[in-house]
Amino acid sequence: MRRFLFSVLLVAIATACCNDAPKQIGALRKKTVSEVHNNLSVDCSTLDRDYADYHRYKEYLEPLGVRYIRLQAGWTKTEKVRGVYDYAWLDAIIDDAVSRGLEPWLQLSYGNPIYPGGGTIFLNGGWPTSKVAVDAWMRWAKATAERYKGKVHQWEIWNEPDGFVRHGGGNPADIVDLTIATSRLIKSIDPEAKIAAFGLAAPRNAEYAEPIVMDLAKKLKANKEEYLIDWITYHGYHYVPEESYFTDGVILRNMLERFDYDVAIWQGECGAPSVGHLGGALAEYTWNEQTQAKWDLRKVFNDHGNGVRTSFFAMADMNYSGGDAIKIKNHKGIVATRASNKVSRPKVAYHAIRNFVSVFDNLDNICDKSGVEISAPIYNADSKTVFYLFEDGETSLQSLVLWQGGNVPVYGDWKACADVTIEKFNCKEPVCVDILHGVVYEVPYCKLGKRFKFKNLPYYDSPMLICDKSLVEVLPLK
Repeated sequence: MRRFLFSVLLVAIATACCNDAPKQIGALRKKTVSEVHNNLSVDCSTLDRDYADYHRYKEYLEPLGVRYIRLQAGWTKTEKVRGVYDYAWLDAIIDDAVSRGLEPWLQLSYGNPIYPGGGTIFLNGGWPTSKVAVDAWMRWAKATAERYKGKVHQWEIWNEPDGFVRHGGGNPADIVDLTIATSRLIKSIDPEAKIAAFGLAAPRNAEYAEPIVMDLAKKLKANKEEYLIDWITYHGYHYVPEESYFTDGVILRNMLERFDYDVAIWQGECGAPSVGHLGGALAEYTWNEQTQAKWDLRKVFNDHGNGVRTSFFAMADMNYSGGDAIKIKNHKGIVATRASNKVSRPKVAYHAIRNFVSVFDNLDNICDKSGVEISAPIYNADSKTVFYLFEDGETSLQSLVLWQGGNVPVYGDWKACADVTIEKFNCKEPVCVDILHGVVYEVPYCKLGKRFKFKNLPYYDSPMLICDKSLVEVLPLK
């Protein structure tokens, strides 16, 4: 009830202050994967456990415009009989993805119970620890790297080892040793390969994450092997989307700085569900498709504004097994699926991400935003305006993105107003784009030299982008 009343209040405030709303001039033309050069990723994992079916949703990948897809290589699914590898299932996925212009990055993770001490196929199931299991892992990793050389250029080793440690299992030194040995192996086969380590569940839980990162840094530096690892990936689910970076991302960066370990970080997995109260990360909220879409957009813009690469979790809803950490359907997909894994429809978030992709390639460089002043409504103590200034690498034209942050996204299309002043703003004919809906507005402004003043800009808890009209393709509204 309180959230409902809060939403009503926002609508009332927006109605009162936005009588002179900017004029809608058209819709953003959405780009497909062949038209973009982004480094964004969407998660196509859990296929190794048949919780989703790539071939049911593959037709939605090209129009989405995200260039990279995250896959799990599925040791157990590939090696059901000792020493016998059946890659047919993974070949079909990787070959199809490459044919569509997508770039798969392949995660080597989860164990294989056919070997004693081999771990399990489930989250928090543990990595191989016995000599026979580690040797088998290395043979499978070698066969996989050799098979996909030339098709897979980026790899990730393991998934959320700190979560396993937190649940009472595993020696951090063992997963570090396995990661280093596997990285050496992959780069001996393909020296151009790029490797990400760990997919840490939550760097903020430093008691579990820090020993893993510290041991990796120590061992790589001792052997002058820092080149083996190109990224540390992390997850970190938060109800307020900006916190995925401002807690876990910042904590991980501070951790690396303390260990004098210079390596990039990558938000390798994160997303909100479209249905609440059904288990899994971020379950305790009344989510719907619109609040999921707002969450995804705010998180990816915030990551990009802080120089962090992002992967959306996930492409499709996943029907989990009762033996895994999640017992029921995981609704974090941007396309909805039935129990059979057949796609029923793309969600609001799917269309919103298509809008985001269509402007992303204009946001190459992060700019100093100290010359930006924003006056916008504050609704409670947690509310704050989040904004970033970017520059297009080809034209040097600048873009500003802003939204009301600090809270969990609320349902509704309420819009208040913001007044914005930007010093030395390199823009010729500014327009405003509502990324959630893909609507383009003509905005009134005053200009003195390169100082722009905007009045009554649409403003709410989803990103609005001010950019030059030449940077977007505008279609007539239907």
